[in-house]
Amino acid sequence: MAEVAAMRGGFFTGLAERGFALVFPFIAAIAVSGLALLAIGENPVDVFALMAAEAFGSQRRIAATLSAATPLLFTGVATAICFRSGVFNVGVEGAFVLAGLAAAFIGFTLPAVFGFTLIPLAFAFAALVAAAWLYVPGYLLARYEVDEVVSTLMLNFVAIGIAGYLVNGPLLSELSGNNVTPLVHEAAQLPRLLPPSTLHAGFFVGLVMVIAYGVWTRRTASGFEGALVGLNQRFSRAIGISVPGAIILAMVLSGIVSGFGGASHALGQLHRFVEGFSPGYGFTGMAVALLGRNTALGILLSAVLFGALASAGTTVQFFSDIPLDLVNIVEGTVMIFAVVEIGRLAWRRRRRAA
Repeated sequence: MAEVAAMRGGFFTGLAERGFALVFPFIAAIAVSGLALLAIGENPVDVFALMAAEAFGSQRRIAATLSAATPLLFTGVATAICFRSGVFNVGVEGAFVLAGLAAAFIGFTLPAVFGFTLIPLAFAFAALVAAAWLYVPGYLLARYEVDEVVSTLMLNFVAIGIAGYLVNGPLLSELSGNNVTPLVHEAAQLPRLLPPSTLHAGFFVGLVMVIAYGVWTRRTASGFEGALVGLNQRFSRAIGISVPGAIILAMVLSGIVSGFGGASHALGQLHRFVEGFSPGYGFTGMAVALLGRNTALGILLSAVLFGALASAGTTVQFFSDIPLDLVNIVEGTVMIFAVVEIGRLAWRRRRRAA
């Protein structure tokens, strides 16, 4: 009975720690932002109340928040897959952009007679392109120990350059202005969920990705092996786990999820590819994964919270003198305190183990 009680106590203690790790960065960010508002002569309570109303105050605003959170579901999961395997992949941004271009290419190139099958074809091609793109730095890391931060960061610039050349050259629309491809066929467009809002069926695809990620981490051998590799590569090798295989698998899976995200954004939100396709969804996904501590539920909540910030930030400036930069302050502060909190918990675990 004492052992059972101890296990329960440990479970609830761990649950409380995870909950605090998710909430603390936002509390700290609100405090810092509140001081910034006071410094410019604004009332923090009024501003944050306005932001909350603009993010969740009506069905239309909730739909806008979920729409802003949709790409972050994909990029958050894609990043977390690598983070929990000990791979610091910062190349989700480039994979997301190339995948969006690939999906749009299928959507406007294949004949409209393909009908509804254009959507799965576009998703499959986007996932293939993004997986192949991230396989390269994964292989270089696993085979030659090339630093993945440098390789994936540099590949982001290459991906954006390739996409920019194609959208301004061979794939440029003849009927529109610069920097856009033709519209995808109507059959390739993901349906809107709450018209006239921009929330589309890609949100449900993102939820499926989050659920699949949760199942993968807890119910599959490869998910368990990836976690072990992330915790201790020497121990993983000693018990027979292929560390290079786990690293490459994490990068490929990250590419597939990034590909689904890019396809969702292209087919559901924009219905084409445009230059500036991603305003940094891949990098915000890193904050989502860090804040959610690489857990499925944490990623879902973090994506919605970041979506609320993005949605409210674009409208709150119309009703006050608050600059949009305030949202950037909140997001950056959240990421800083999320990293601090994760480091604190890791230090506590090491101390307990010692």
